[in-house]
Amino acid sequence: MSGCDKVDSNTYYKTRLPIFEKMSDVRKMMTTVVAPQPLEYTGKIYIFKDFLFINEPMKGIHIFNNSNPSTPIAVAFLNIPGNVDMAVKDNVLYADSYVDLLTFDLSTPTNPKLLNRIEEVFKNVYQYNYETKSLNDVIVRYVDTVVNREYFHKYNPYVSIKTEMVYYNNSNSSGGSYGQGGSMARFTLANEYLYAVDNASLNLFDVSNTSKPSFTKNIKLGWGIETIFPYKNNLFIGSNAGMYIYNIDNAAQPKELSRYEHVRACDPVVVNDDYAFVTLRTGAICAGVVNVLEVVDIKDLTKPKLVKTFQMQNPHGLGLANDVLYICEGKFGFKSFDAKDVNKVGDVQLEHLAQLNSTDVIPGPKSLIVIGENGVCQYDYSNKAKLKLLSCISVQPIVE
Repeated sequence: MSGCDKVDSNTYYKTRLPIFEKMSDVRKMMTTVVAPQPLEYTGKIYIFKDFLFINEPMKGIHIFNNSNPSTPIAVAFLNIPGNVDMAVKDNVLYADSYVDLLTFDLSTPTNPKLLNRIEEVFKNVYQYNYETKSLNDVIVRYVDTVVNREYFHKYNPYVSIKTEMVYYNNSNSSGGSYGQGGSMARFTLANEYLYAVDNASLNLFDVSNTSKPSFTKNIKLGWGIETIFPYKNNLFIGSNAGMYIYNIDNAAQPKELSRYEHVRACDPVVVNDDYAFVTLRTGAICAGVVNVLEVVDIKDLTKPKLVKTFQMQNPHGLGLANDVLYICEGKFGFKSFDAKDVNKVGDVQLEHLAQLNSTDVIPGPKSLIVIGENGVCQYDYSNKAKLKLLSCISVQPIVE
């Protein structure tokens, strides 16, 4: 029981407050091409022909001429509010802008032209604004804030709470011929279709008319969807509870073949003919409880089964090049493993670049491209036991 005396107490704590914007207002913002800009934050990576695309989360896409991976040349920055993912087919770039899908002509990569916008197709990106009671708002940024919460305790007893927001420091939140994305991608192209996953769905776009895609359908998958990886005529979709396998022999009608379940964790996937390699990690929004590499037998796609589990430090994205598996370990570096024997893959380490902060990787035709918090580095990987550094594009955070 509370005593008769009045008791006042103040509690201060740090948090991040979402700032909402009406999507109708976001669309009025100029989607423009400007001169090359410094790379502040890193998101997704993508390659198409001799060009490297680096997403800056929620801001847009940095475009580099990567004909010589030793000297990538920045050619333009494509300003796209709310951009996170991208894919390219036949010189046409597809990119998200919050809940919309945008299409750009890449015939002149230094000056992409907006061709088309499909509105409100990524509906699970909508955010509910409790203040305006609106479902038509999206989070455009966050502000760091300190909350002052005052408690007044009086006899009866009862508690009255008054909350006041005090802003200290504002900052943005911060994540045909087809191109190639990394294992953390949410967009992929196959069989004249763009397949894009959001938090809970697989969205299909017919891109047979390359410059004017059409939204065809939305397939509900369940919450926690994270990544999508194509292999031959199948899609491997990573979620924080498992891996979904869909067949796309009929591209317009993906058919679920099976679901492989694992403990809750972030789940990027890469595959070959016989096996899927899955990394699970802690310390992320998906609330993982393990840091491991799982090898899954997929010779029968309808019955995936776990073959082996290997302990890792904090695995993120991964890449497979012939019989070498590359694993990004976040702040713990970048590792390569001999994958000839899947029962020993995690025990046969070829190399560990401990200082290379890494989150995703693309084994490209000219170079191995690794992205992390500090930027994007490219390596000659012709010698599978010893990577040779070719170049790095470093982040340049703005100092306020």
